[in-house]
Amino acid sequence: MRPMMLLVALSAASPAWAAEGAFFSLSNTDFVVLIAFLLFIGVLVYYKVPGLVGRKLDERAEGIKSDLDEARAIREEAQSLLTSFERKQKDVQAQADRIVSQARDEANEAAKEAKEDIGKSVERRMKAAEDQLASAEARAVRDIRDQAVSVAVAAARDVIAKQMTTEDRNASIDAAIDEVEAKLH
Repeated sequence: MRPMMLLVALSAASPAWAAEGAFFSLSNTDFVVLIAFLLFIGVLVYYKVPGLVGRKLDERAEGIKSDLDEARAIREEAQSLLTSFERKQKDVQAQADRIVSQARDEANEAAKEAKEDIGKSVERRMKAAEDQLASAEARAVRDIRDQAVSVAVAAARDVIAKQMTTEDRNASIDAAIDEVEAKLH
């Protein structure tokens, strides 16, 4: 019922009614355009273009769906890497606190022993304990920072390596070369 109504509506609104003279004549441009249009639609249907377009759209939809699934998997992997990194960072911080605490305990013991000794040895041992404490703290802080930097660099390298395409890598290399050239000149 609807196709019939559509046909009636199209024929009623047709520009053919506005043209003068016989509609079914090759001298009527509206009629020639209608025939060309119908032939064009016929060629499209004959070569199954609507089905081809539908298949291509379905293929594209599947490609987008797989890209979304891959992006979701990458996001979950990045989230797990971030969680792992945060856990490692907490472990490193706890280890640093233990090292600093142990170093302070050792320094306090050395200070107690130094108080029991006589004048010059007291001063010499106090100096040694303070130096040892400062050195241990500096070493502990340096070791922790080095380890945190190594973990951060490794995690960042993994995340970036997994997310970068070959084009992104090439663009990054080109940008770095341009920046070096700009700074050298």
